[in-house]
Amino acid sequence: MAALVDHPAILFVVLLAVFIVSIALGVFVLRRIAPLRDDERDDFNVVQGATLTLLALLIGFSMSMAVSRYDQRKTLEEAEANAIGTEYVRADLADPHIGAMMRAALIRYARLRLTEFQTRDRDARSRLDAETAAVQSELWQLAAQVAKAQPTPIGSLVVAGMNDALNSQDYSEAARINHIPLGVWVLMILIALLGCAVQGYGAKGKRRTVLLMTILPVTISLSLTLIADIDSPRGGIIRIQPQNLTRLLHALEK
Repeated sequence: MAALVDHPAILFVVLLAVFIVSIALGVFVLRRIAPLRDDERDDFNVVQGATLTLLALLIGFSMSMAVSRYDQRKTLEEAEANAIGTEYVRADLADPHIGAMMRAALIRYARLRLTEFQTRDRDARSRLDAETAAVQSELWQLAAQVAKAQPTPIGSLVVAGMNDALNSQDYSEAARINHIPLGVWVLMILIALLGCAVQGYGAKGKRRTVLLMTILPVTISLSLTLIADIDSPRGGIIRIQPQNLTRLLHALEK
């Protein structure tokens, strides 16, 4: 399930097929086993409405969770760009030779972070992670040299800024792996299956049956796919655009 959530297009196809099968189960199986009598229609409508209402509430709740995580990732991307830019300016407080090395390393680091935001390939990300770790080590060594050469509040300011710049990457990555819990997905899909089966069970006439076998599964599948797309930072269409890192890199390279 976790793998499907990271691939919203595949998730849509799978969910649509499963929900259509659930509709067909209600139409062709449940109605033959236990035909719905007219005097039971009112009770059935209550169950049907309650099931679909609960599904709508769960979808709305999950959408809210996904959007809040999306906003958090955007905020952390902005914070990361600000931290790198702040440390770039503070490098002027260090020794000129060390400051020049620090600024050059910060530009390389910003470029790596920008590339990492735009890369989907897993192997490429692994290489970027290794390069990023190497540059982070270099940056921290430079900050340590500043602290040793200038054991003053000014040196502490440079070190603190470097610590913020490096920590911001961890915060961004932590937000990317923070997804909607798997249990919520399982619950939504189970209730959606029940809702489709109930709709098929209560369908009247061939025309209405055809509509139910298309409209309801498509609607639920699209809703869940949208949630998965928003909640998946590396897959799908809706992704965080690193506008702040792009703007920062353009400014630093000038």
